[in-house]
Amino acid sequence: MQAARLMPRTGWLLSLLAAAWLSGCAAPSTSATQAPTKQADAIQAPAIQPDARITQTLAPTGVLRIGVYLGSPTSMVKDAQGQAHGVAFALGEALGQALGVPTQVVVHERIAQVVQAMTQGQVDVTFTNASAARAKLIDFTPPLLDLELGYAVMRTSPIQSMADMDHTGVSVGVSEGSSSQASLSKTYQAARVVALPSLAQAAAQLRSGQIQAFATNKAVLFELVDGVPGAHVLPGRWGLEHLALAVPQGREAAKPYLDQFARTVATNGVLSRAVQRAGLRGAVPSL
Repeated sequence: MQAARLMPRTGWLLSLLAAAWLSGCAAPSTSATQAPTKQADAIQAPAIQPDARITQTLAPTGVLRIGVYLGSPTSMVKDAQGQAHGVAFALGEALGQALGVPTQVVVHERIAQVVQAMTQGQVDVTFTNASAARAKLIDFTPPLLDLELGYAVMRTSPIQSMADMDHTGVSVGVSEGSSSQASLSKTYQAARVVALPSLAQAAAQLRSGQIQAFATNKAVLFELVDGVPGAHVLPGRWGLEHLALAVPQGREAAKPYLDQFARTVATNGVLSRAVQRAGLRGAVPSL
């Protein structure tokens, strides 16, 4: 949705709604281990008011369960003080505040597990690549960010360009169950795709030479190479991800509200602040 253009006669009403929201509807947040999460980011949710039917649709248990996986700024990372950041984390918190319900952060090792949890009714919202395969399993808002797909390699590796990748003897790591796995398994003629269960294993195998490259979006790649001395992200890209808010199927009654929420956070600074605080690199706005 394009940025809302408020007429003077409606501005006072939205100001009153914003004040009412700020004074009363923020709720405590808990992590998957039931420990309280801190609202240090202070990301203000948009002043749009859902009715009880919408709240019940999006948070049927009375708690909005935010699905994340560690290691990607698009989902959730932790800073040196242990404070959580990330676009999925921040937008989920903002949505919970807008709905006036508590939030619970449900942490997984990789995005495929988040999607599976969502199909099983264990997660209410996340933020991820709106691929065609995932759109068969979960429902998306319009994309909010475009993110380049690329490769991380060691600087000592003979692979130093995209053209060096698809050759016999080259093993390329991907996250197990990821859209990168699905795409590159169909694209490569000679290189071998190696599905890995976690980013920690990806870093270890890249460092040891068990894989010659790791492929995913550049937000994850930049985080990965920060922890692997001698690794870097290759210039160029092999594709784009279109990231959006996602909810389980069967919640169509709340789709107009959720789409409005997505367009609002894309234009009122909530999304851009989440991107900045997460240290997300390689992304451009979609809306």
